[in-house]
Amino acid sequence: MTYKKMASNSGIIENCSSVSLPHPDGFSKALYTFDIGQNDLTFGFQNLIVDQIVAAIPGILDRFNAAIQQLYGEGARAFWIHNTGPIGCLPFMALPFKFRNGTLDQSGCNAYQNNVIQEFNQQLKESVDQLRRNVSMAVFTYVDVYSAKLSLISDAKNQGNLLQRFVDPLNYCCGTFVPAFVMCGLSTQVNGATIHGDACGDPQDRISWDGIHFTDAANSWIASRILDGSMTNPPAPISVACP
Repeated sequence: MTYKKMASNSGIIENCSSVSLPHPDGFSKALYTFDIGQNDLTFGFQNLIVDQIVAAIPGILDRFNAAIQQLYGEGARAFWIHNTGPIGCLPFMALPFKFRNGTLDQSGCNAYQNNVIQEFNQQLKESVDQLRRNVSMAVFTYVDVYSAKLSLISDAKNQGNLLQRFVDPLNYCCGTFVPAFVMCGLSTQVNGATIHGDACGDPQDRISWDGIHFTDAANSWIASRILDGSMTNPPAPISVACP
């Protein structure tokens, strides 16, 4: 690596960009992580019918496979691939369905959406299995993030630490859904009153931060379940996922 110094009218400008990237040899030794599907499927749930979403899955995975092949051609050899979590359990997806008189399952989730997610994850796993056969010099770890997140959501009140337990998974921290829907950090007028989408004072007790994203506390809980390899295929901790 080189480290350049360039003169300017105000003195010396140190150009650190040339030392901020790893050595080219490092790219073949890195672990490439993928968290795939959530944005694609959320868009589908908001704009398409179920049959159209399911029909789109092979095309999504074709682009995923092409990305893997391109990275492999550039030297990537180790891949850590998350499946998609239970989108139907996100407050942003479940609460509108509930308030339209839809029925949530016993975990407070939109079951039909999660059924589609499971179909996506099954096809993703099959794609990873096919990649293992076609790209034999690479190592692929399939991570069941769906099961990790669902186990937290379905048993929230019994999870957490000895002093703090998670509350209702639909009770997110930042923003409001009633008396009006207000995104985190924004505000709106309702009958002359201003409703603010402020943050709660106990994010450590919440699973969802803003109805879409998980809180630090929930992410930490999930990470502790997947990094040790207990929810991966093949079962191996992340420390050995990059040979």
